[in-house]
Amino acid sequence: MSIKWEGVMPAVTTKFTDYDTLDLHMFEHNIEAQLEAGVHGIVLGGTLGEASTLSDDEKGILTRTTIEIVKGKVPVLINIAEQTTKGAIKAAQKAEEDGAKGLMMLPPMRYKSGDRETVEYFKAVANNTSLPIMVYNNPVDYKVEVSLDMFEDLLKCDNIEAVKESTRDISNVTRIKNRFGNRLKIMTGVDTLALESLLMGADGWIAGLVCAFPKETVAIYELQKAGRIQEALDIYRWFLPLLELDINPKLVQNIKLAEVATGIGTENVRAPRLPLQGEERKHVLQVIENGLKNRPNLPDYKNLK
Repeated sequence: MSIKWEGVMPAVTTKFTDYDTLDLHMFEHNIEAQLEAGVHGIVLGGTLGEASTLSDDEKGILTRTTIEIVKGKVPVLINIAEQTTKGAIKAAQKAEEDGAKGLMMLPPMRYKSGDRETVEYFKAVANNTSLPIMVYNNPVDYKVEVSLDMFEDLLKCDNIEAVKESTRDISNVTRIKNRFGNRLKIMTGVDTLALESLLMGADGWIAGLVCAFPKETVAIYELQKAGRIQEALDIYRWFLPLLELDINPKLVQNIKLAEVATGIGTENVRAPRLPLQGEERKHVLQVIENGLKNRPNLPDYKNLK
């Protein structure tokens, strides 16, 4: 297995300047904060990364820039979210050329593919790249569910190695483990179910609020892994109101506001998204302010036995 599917991997936001170009300076500042906190990988171009608004050239720039920043310390993955099989294969091959170490991959966009179509889509990409693939299973937001029977077929492809489990069904972690053992690694993809999923056997966490609170996120993972459950739980209970900003249609704007508050991001989003305003903005800022006011003191989570 070429990637260790474990630990915290931020689904990072894409930083934009006031002129709607890539803000690589602030992007690097945030990635450095993630590395300092001890994350285990970086995921580019997901929902939080505003993937649907990025050009192919911008995706390549982000991939190559991130690889330069991390200097081999952690793997860099990029999300594949395409409308056609041909487009997905091309995107996967371009990611490999740019130096990405793995792919997070959604079912086809726009068209609601059937089970057979979904399986063939994933297999076609897997058969045309050597990169390891994490299937993003999020039927709540993307309306296509990858069932366990479908995974049975997909796992015939050696490089389909993991699932980003975002069904919101916590028992799915146990079902996957019971059926596939260690063959299919599980990365929980829902911030508000993260600790629960890890305690049920998920291997890692593709996280969102980590973009603004990297140390707290990694501390939860490392503490539960070391068996210090109550300490992990205490941080998680403090974190939950902030984590709920991730399960919202305006998650990008919410999390970018949190990044501003912690000094590692800007509020700039790409249209059609617009910055929050009015009561909606006031509410999000209040949640962030309360979180900062009660921010916990963290143990030395990097050196746990």
